[in-house]
Amino acid sequence: MEKILIIEDDPKIATLLQDYLRRYNLDAHVTTDFDDVMPLFEEVAPHLVLLDINLPKYDGYFWCRKIREVSTCPIIFISARDGEIDQVMALENGADDYITKPFSYQVVIAKVRAQLRRVYGDFANQYQEPEFHEGNLSFYPLKFTIERDGQTLELSKNEAKLLEVIWRTAPNVANRDLLYEEIWDEVTFIDDNTLSVNVARLRKKLLDLGVKDPIKSVRGYGYQWVYKEES
Repeated sequence: MEKILIIEDDPKIATLLQDYLRRYNLDAHVTTDFDDVMPLFEEVAPHLVLLDINLPKYDGYFWCRKIREVSTCPIIFISARDGEIDQVMALENGADDYITKPFSYQVVIAKVRAQLRRVYGDFANQYQEPEFHEGNLSFYPLKFTIERDGQTLELSKNEAKLLEVIWRTAPNVANRDLLYEEIWDEVTFIDDNTLSVNVARLRKKLLDLGVKDPIKSVRGYGYQWVYKEES
């Protein structure tokens, strides 16, 4: 299993990144000591580093240079700084790629996998894309498709992410805050109506596939996957 080191001082973002990477069979570790990240780097010996620029004490450029003194592992910057000069500085200090915040977690996974393929070759063959199966219903999150009895429907990106979180969380209820964070990344400008509209669209597509009432609304909390194959 490939190891990823996350150097990000926002604990919320760091935890979400860690959880998402682990779902894709990546061994993700999070830095908590920003005075010196090198001891953890040496302990983990990561195959790839996700690195923020704005960090306590020393910035990401500094740590990128320190890592480059001892390792050639891929380094991907993840930062709210979207200026051209910031991206140039990241690359000149030894980074391999740059992702701006707010970001799509699927884009992060795609870029991580691309770097692992580039550097480690056959390691990429070990990845298993997530699939969900229940009875004769199959869902492929990265392809944005759901199948039943030989019929295939395409989902939008948000519909696919919504279904993935709700189905993955079953039999527990996926609360609204989790859905906001994983689907839209930034929750500031998202309201309950936006989520409700997306759930309604997803339910309509599932109904078109002959899947009746698979998503239960739990008042004041969120949504639950309750699909049962009809006999």
